[in-house]
Amino acid sequence: MAKLCSTTDWLTGYIPDLPTPFNEAGDIDLVSLARLIARAISSGASAVVICGTAGEASTLTPAEQTAVISEAVGIAGRRIRVIAGAGSNATSQAIELAARAQSAGADAVLSVVPYYNKPTQDGIRAHFDAIGRAIELPVLLHDVPSRTARPLADDTIVRLARSGRFTGLVDGSGDVLRPLRLRPRLPAGFQMLSGDDTTSFGFLASGGDGAVSEVANIASDLCRTIHTYCRQGRLQSARYLQKRLLPLASSLDQDSPASLKYALNLLGLIRPDTRLPIVPLAGGSAAHLAAVLAAMADEDLAETLGA
Repeated sequence: MAKLCSTTDWLTGYIPDLPTPFNEAGDIDLVSLARLIARAISSGASAVVICGTAGEASTLTPAEQTAVISEAVGIAGRRIRVIAGAGSNATSQAIELAARAQSAGADAVLSVVPYYNKPTQDGIRAHFDAIGRAIELPVLLHDVPSRTARPLADDTIVRLARSGRFTGLVDGSGDVLRPLRLRPRLPAGFQMLSGDDTTSFGFLASGGDGAVSEVANIASDLCRTIHTYCRQGRLQSARYLQKRLLPLASSLDQDSPASLKYALNLLGLIRPDTRLPIVPLAGGSAAHLAAVLAAMADEDLAETLGA
């Protein structure tokens, strides 16, 4: 069944890609999760991503993933939209995860290009078509070739978008010209979001609608201002702010999601614990990230520190 793109005009701005907090025993820390969602709400974000790249979804059992999504929906209380990661390299499992997310009350699902298998573009399209036919929720396509080994080709995106079963793209390829290149070929209402903090400004300047962002967990006010300036055509002002944000974005990108958890731990928001094979940030990488945070202007982190 086709999904109406007009119902997802909230897919805009900087949308925090939330980590999944763990407690000392390695279990999901729902208290810290609630704190992160409350901060996203207070920052004015339109949505949060749960169980996405930052959420270490590949280390969660399906039951845990469903529980996290359900808790997030309850905490959000319709004050903010919940986008649930529901990706897998097995189409049947991706459909199951998407169906679980729908049952848990998510507003949309984020489905990644199948990783490891290295399918052809025909295989990728068939994979997403099967997911789109199986659920009623809006589906966001996720292209992140650095993690999947296969890109989502422009022609594949266009064919999927024109089917009416997909509502947008989260582009982690770093291709900042994609909005300019694809917008004329896409149906109205198909949202294009950057999935790469280091190149998100260029993506927005080329006509992107927003970004799914790890940085937005830390410097939400700065992210929101960059998006506003891009919408207003004040690209020089947005570029200046992006330069202030870039050291943090680059540091987080190096060892995500351990780096994001470490940064949020330094700010007193969550524990830095991860699940294997991800290990907590340490050594020189941790020291560098701490220095980057310390060097940021007080106003850049005021909202976070005041939360």
